[in-house]
Amino acid sequence: MSSRFFHGDSSSDSSSSDEEELYPEEEEAKEASSSEDEDEDGDSDDDDDSSSSDDDDGEKKSGASKFLREADSESEDSSDEDRAKVVKSAKDKRVEEIEGTVKAIENGQKINDWVSISTEFDKLNRQVVKLVQSGNTPKIYVKTIAELEDFMNEAIAKQKVSTKKMNATNARGLNAVKQRIKKNNKDYQKDIDAYRADKDDFMESDEEEEVVVPKAKASKGPAVPTLELRDDEGFSTVGKGGRTLQFTPESILKHLRTIMESRGKKNTDRAEQIKIMEKLFEVATTPYQQVRVLLTLISTRFDLTTGVQTFMSQEQWKAAEQEIGTLLKVLESNRNLVVVENAEEWEDDEKAPAIVDGQKFKIPGSVVSYVERLDDELTRSLQHIDPHTAEYIDRLSDEGALYNNIVRTQLYTENLRQDESLEVPQDSVNRIVMRRLEHVYFKPSAVVKILEENCWKAIPAGLDSVITPRDQVADATALVNVLCNYLFTNSEGIIRARAMLCQIYFLALHDNYYKARDMMLMSHLQETINAFDVHSQILFNRTLVQVGLCAFRAGLVYEAQTTLQEICGSGRQKELLAQGVMIQRYNQVSPEQERLERQRQLPFHMHINLELLECVYLTCSMLLEIPLLAQTGSSPDIKKRVISKTYRRMLEYHERQIFTGPPENTRDHVMQASKALAAGEWKKATEFIHSIKIWELMAQSDSIKAMLSEQIQEEGLRTYLFTYAPYYDTLAVATLSSMFELSDRKVAAIVSKMISHEELAAALDQVNASIIFRKGVELSRLQSLALTLSDKASGLIESNERTLETRTQGMANAFERQGGRGGRGGNRGGQRGGRGGGRGGGSGAPRQAGGTQFTGGALGAAVRA
Repeated sequence: MSSRFFHGDSSSDSSSSDEEELYPEEEEAKEASSSEDEDEDGDSDDDDDSSSSDDDDGEKKSGASKFLREADSESEDSSDEDRAKVVKSAKDKRVEEIEGTVKAIENGQKINDWVSISTEFDKLNRQVVKLVQSGNTPKIYVKTIAELEDFMNEAIAKQKVSTKKMNATNARGLNAVKQRIKKNNKDYQKDIDAYRADKDDFMESDEEEEVVVPKAKASKGPAVPTLELRDDEGFSTVGKGGRTLQFTPESILKHLRTIMESRGKKNTDRAEQIKIMEKLFEVATTPYQQVRVLLTLISTRFDLTTGVQTFMSQEQWKAAEQEIGTLLKVLESNRNLVVVENAEEWEDDEKAPAIVDGQKFKIPGSVVSYVERLDDELTRSLQHIDPHTAEYIDRLSDEGALYNNIVRTQLYTENLRQDESLEVPQDSVNRIVMRRLEHVYFKPSAVVKILEENCWKAIPAGLDSVITPRDQVADATALVNVLCNYLFTNSEGIIRARAMLCQIYFLALHDNYYKARDMMLMSHLQETINAFDVHSQILFNRTLVQVGLCAFRAGLVYEAQTTLQEICGSGRQKELLAQGVMIQRYNQVSPEQERLERQRQLPFHMHINLELLECVYLTCSMLLEIPLLAQTGSSPDIKKRVISKTYRRMLEYHERQIFTGPPENTRDHVMQASKALAAGEWKKATEFIHSIKIWELMAQSDSIKAMLSEQIQEEGLRTYLFTYAPYYDTLAVATLSSMFELSDRKVAAIVSKMISHEELAAALDQVNASIIFRKGVELSRLQSLALTLSDKASGLIESNERTLETRTQGMANAFERQGGRGGRGGNRGGQRGGRGGGRGGGSGAPRQAGGTQFTGGALGAAVRA
């Protein structure tokens, strides 16, 4: 370290190049002037140093050297004195750097190391830019790139003939050089031709003609691509560097090439590039030039969002949307120009390609990718806007223009797909059809109809679709079926699965429960959904919830509760439906995970009302749990079963409250309705449920309330029979009919169903229209405790057997134990049967009906009251 700071005159070449990087170009003049001052005042400085640094031995020591060097280091002093200081200009240093890089390329050629050649070639191009700006191209650079091109062609020819293949890393380096050197050498083709014509004569004149270019003041802002064109036509603009920018139809391709090469580089002013391309589009005269400018312009607009800003501004988004529409118009009116992904790029910037009528000219690009990016940017924008403001509504209105572009891109891609010579992949059509479906599946039919009608009005009359003709816009269901069937036939994997989920969602949204349920079961997606990406899992959760809500609207309480159990019972509805981020206590989430979580959130207009979802789930759980609690009670001979742990926890918490005020929210209403239903007060329970205001958000809320009233009457009757059956010998059907305001036929049907499921130990006397209850054997307290102990002991034995089975892995004993447990498990499985699996019942032995020894729990307080 000491040599670096105190022996500045003995620095290596590498350190000199590092120092050169530290000094800007503006300080070159200062360095030159300071070196001249040193030469003029050198003698006087030496005299002063010698007079001030003479020691006892008469040796000269100047500056810090008298503290670092020993008194007997005469040889070092003499060598330091003899060493002359050489002051090099910045240009000389750059020439030396280029010579060092050329040497490294030559060494790579000797050992056929294309990786190092590629690296050094890129370095050489960066170094030569500074010299080209200040003068003519160095001759050594022209010689190097000409010889490197020849060497590369020889290597490619040898590779084709040779049977031994080049290793993958070296082959990638060769391909990289092949791609870059062809474009690079076009700019220096005249010098290369002169060098190849007479190498010796070309290299003899080392003195290059210097071109004096006035330096512009250094600006701290980002670099602007200032292209100097000497055409007299067109109009000109003065850039920040003081150079004239001239735009002509002939120079469009050169400008685009420069802009494309600057993509991804630091300090690139993309806003300035967009202004340049907008002017280029104004002077473009041919459709080919217009397409090329539009493709580059749209890409550059999307590049504006890469950085701190996470979404595209509305102004830029609308500009990109209009440019995509303009691009589609140009392509539709010029069928001989096609934009496909597998096309080769036109590399001659001097002249435009000759486009022959009747032949397709391919331009590299992807209109589908642009529309997908436009869709993603709108979604990202809606994620960051407050949904309760007018700004969100205004932003959401842009979806109509986006949908028009999606449909129009679908028509264009269908047309390309019909031409087999273009080799357009089927995946492109599938992607754009999937985007169209994703904008339709969650909307009501009336909204979809308006969207389709406005879309086809904006599309020219001469255009039509093979997949979705114009005459199908009248029916949204037919449109969704056509799009989904097309994807079922022509796609596979994740797109096919998402199309299936979208169709199920649409059917459930429009109250077609049985068809939606059958499609969900036939798809078997519930078995494989964990292998899909997060967005598809979110769509699966949304579809599952919508099917559950559809079952509830159809009056199928058990099916609705079973379907919603997985999502609503987890307590993570927001996270699973991508409608918010759950803040979990003691959970460390990295900023990257939180950012990804927020990116997955759905826009507000796609949300499912979580309060309505919770209300439906708790109401269904109440209608199933209250009769089950009354049936099991504290009877030890009936296996206790829990349908909804979430509901049970809420009910227990409500029971523990000392003072219960009037209900304030949805949960309070359902809990107090549960308490009233358990006590047999079905009218009071109905009032509590009907007073929940969230039902007004559902279509046909009056029919929903009527259905709930009927369900509460039936479950109130079941609860009453489970609770008070032990106190009756006979009970008239007419009495129950008047108590619960049900018809005699309905009461008889409910009682018959309970008897058939062995939920009620009774018989129905149809002659006298009464119910005759059978009294079971009353169990003593000791017998009840003995049965409880027996159940716990059998559970412990099973647990021990499973543990032993895991450790020993004995096959014969395992089969024997599994058979024994199957017998016991079969009995319990039968008890879980009955009424679609929702309630207990099915035990082989007769059991005690009702809850004679019911003393605690949620129903205990209600009965004692």
